[in-house]
Amino acid sequence: MITAKFSHDEEGQICSFEITGHAGYADAGEDIVCAAVSVLAIETVNSIDKMVDHQMIVKEADQDGGYLYAHVQSNLSLKQQEISQILLQHLYLSLQDVSATYPDFVQLKNTQ
Repeated sequence: MITAKFSHDEEGQICSFEITGHAGYADAGEDIVCAAVSVLAIETVNSIDKMVDHQMIVKEADQDGGYLYAHVQSNLSLKQQEISQILLQHLYLSLQDVSATYPDFVQLKNTQ
């Protein structure tokens, strides 16, 4: 199962996300659930880099069971924060949809 954890700051803003595991929906290379989650997460990080001109702190290790951690750095302007939050909220809502469609394969968690 894939678990996606979203951490929020005191103001309720998403400050990081961590995605672990593999869906197990199908064989490697044919798993549409893993592919969907991977594309959404990686493109969110890439979009923040390109649209916000901000590189998130990223750790990844696919060989160890599927792992991606991304954290927004604290030195952003107000506009960078706003755009980053829109993109991170989009990721959250998209993963919520994937989880609703494939509840046995994707789980979302929120932490403070």
